[in-house]
Amino acid sequence: MLSPWSLGGLTVMELGRHVWEKIKANEVVDRAASLSYYFLFALFPTLLFLVALLGLLPVSGLWDILMTYAAKILPGDAATLVNHTVGEVVSGARGSLLSVGALAALWGASSGMASIITALNVAHGVTDTRPWWLRRVIAVALTMAFSLFTLVALLLMVFGERIGEAVASWLGFGQLFSRVWGVLQWPVAIFLLLTGITLVFSLAPAIPWRWYWFTPGSVFALLAWLAASLGLRMYLKYLGDYNKTYGSIGGVIVLMLWLYASGLALLVGAQINSEVDAARERTRSRPRPSAAGRA
Repeated sequence: MLSPWSLGGLTVMELGRHVWEKIKANEVVDRAASLSYYFLFALFPTLLFLVALLGLLPVSGLWDILMTYAAKILPGDAATLVNHTVGEVVSGARGSLLSVGALAALWGASSGMASIITALNVAHGVTDTRPWWLRRVIAVALTMAFSLFTLVALLLMVFGERIGEAVASWLGFGQLFSRVWGVLQWPVAIFLLLTGITLVFSLAPAIPWRWYWFTPGSVFALLAWLAASLGLRMYLKYLGDYNKTYGSIGGVIVLMLWLYASGLALLVGAQINSEVDAARERTRSRPRPSAAGRA
């Protein structure tokens, strides 16, 4: 079985040309804009679902700690808007409302994943014949899985050192294990995020099931998302101030820009996987030369 990293026999330049042609043919840039619209409506239900999950952990103030770390990646205005809005909703909600409303939040968050399913089907050039309820079940399951992967990755980045010290003390490994774990926590967190992206790329579109821990598209999507997030953050910090230009809605505009960049990274990553799969199929179906022909 050909590895996806063989690129189906394509060179990097050939793959880039094919992906660029498909980006134009499938109107990926416009689809990323529509995806950001659905992301905006799914973002806060997703965060409320994460807050409900955090409430199950015996750590006080965990949301504030996580938002401090998330603010290092998110554009400043977007992080402030998200933190303020979620804080208002959580503080104004009764405890029972938040726990019962977690299911409603999960359902709302899955709408964003449902839009990803539609976009990935277009990227792969397939028609989704699955019944609507199965697509919704897949969207809910992927939303839960991706949320859990993201939550565990964030917890490792925040509490990785403490977790390493606790495990080292429990197993009697001493300080060496804690130091090694302090280095490994970041690769483990990245591994979890990549696994979540790969899970979406594998299960969301209506294509035959293939599982690879890492694919060119998932690695590109993660790296492009990190680069776009940090680039947008640096641009807004040093060059642009949307609050001065747009007033109170500046934070909303910045958030939409970040969601657009996130959707674009995801769709281009899916398009890369689609082109690699198509090239692999062409290579697999290509007739092999006979012994006489080789002679």
